[in-house]
Amino acid sequence: MRPSREKSSPSTSSGRAVGELSDTVAQQIRDHAQLSAPLECCGLLLGEGSTITEARPARNVHLSPQTHFEIEPQALIDAHRAERAGGPQVLGYYHSHPRGPAEPSATDRAMAARDGRIWAIVGHNGAIGLWYDGKHGFEALSTTAPSG
Repeated sequence: MRPSREKSSPSTSSGRAVGELSDTVAQQIRDHAQLSAPLECCGLLLGEGSTITEARPARNVHLSPQTHFEIEPQALIDAHRAERAGGPQVLGYYHSHPRGPAEPSATDRAMAARDGRIWAIVGHNGAIGLWYDGKHGFEALSTTAPSG
């Protein structure tokens, strides 16, 4: 039996969220976005605490993948099961804006779960913005992704 791990939202002493994204993980997200264009790519951000150690690609099953994303439900289920079995935590999600900036769109804001997860959004120019999906909507994280 593995010891349980306490889960907490990534935050600073002021309560503002932070996130850590390595060059390698940032490049994985950019590569996925480039391969998926002109469609939006999507996937899961896995790791520990506020450190993202893996960007796991998932299939975009939205009916309009040119402008929207929906992570394949089985990918979410599998990741949460693995987490419960002692695997990496599901810290958040990523997706691309092939024709837009690396910030939440109006659709992102409307569809967000406000679940305390991290969102990484890669814009049309390869920039990645990190966002905290909190109770009051998205907050830009104090740590951003390495530039591409």
